[in-house]
Amino acid sequence: MKRIGILCHPLNKAARPMADELESFLSARGVSTWVCSAWESDEARAQLEDTDLILTVGGDGTILRAAQVVISNPIPITGVNLGKLGFMTELSAAEAKDKLAALLAGEGWIDERAMLEAKLKTPDSKGAQVLYALNDMVMARGEVARMVHIEAAIDGKELTTYRADGVILATATGSTGYSLSAGGPILHPQAKEFLLLPILPHLSLAYTLVLPSSVSVRLRINAAHTTTLSVDGHINLSLASGTTLEVKQSKKKTRFLRIHPDSSFYGSLEQRLKGKK
Repeated sequence: MKRIGILCHPLNKAARPMADELESFLSARGVSTWVCSAWESDEARAQLEDTDLILTVGGDGTILRAAQVVISNPIPITGVNLGKLGFMTELSAAEAKDKLAALLAGEGWIDERAMLEAKLKTPDSKGAQVLYALNDMVMARGEVARMVHIEAAIDGKELTTYRADGVILATATGSTGYSLSAGGPILHPQAKEFLLLPILPHLSLAYTLVLPSSVSVRLRINAAHTTTLSVDGHINLSLASGTTLEVKQSKKKTRFLRIHPDSSFYGSLEQRLKGKK
């Protein structure tokens, strides 16, 4: 590797010092580096040319932002965990330098994760906004604490109208996030299937659907008040009634560079769910 970018969480006091430490470590080994806040996506994208790897310093939220930065590039991500759970991060702060040296020596492996791709169309728009998610997309109520009606169809065939706080579409990666809190199942992170589930449904379909990667889901929201769409927890858009969201599995993937064995997901699952590092 000749060039590595480091994205750090701007509000975590330990993140920037760790990023600077890793920058010095890499520079001493002849690797060109750049450092940027994970919240400055445009600035980060401008530095992607010839970048071989993105290191994130923070938690899973920092990785989700990094995934948006590299969405059009096959650049892998390796996360250094300074957060609590770290389902997507690969390295602890204590082992970061040793394991990073092993990655530089070519000992890692690539973990590809499925993503969702959506076309968002408002009632008065001619075109559609394209969005991508590594974790999830959540169509839900906004500031007004009233349930919304969301019409759902799969491959053009009507499924149901959810009367709920909202609806979650989650990838296998996102199945351990908000989806899990809402009662959804855990999928192996490399699974291709994705999840459709309501949030606190009232007298409507209450089950989680595990959908094959080949299907398309259409959601249309009906509400007298402004509602929201949240993508990976940090892209948040206000929605007018009548807005539709067409979601399918994307051809784009998020690539992680790993050093731990791929079997470690099951071995660490219980500890991570209990908030232990």
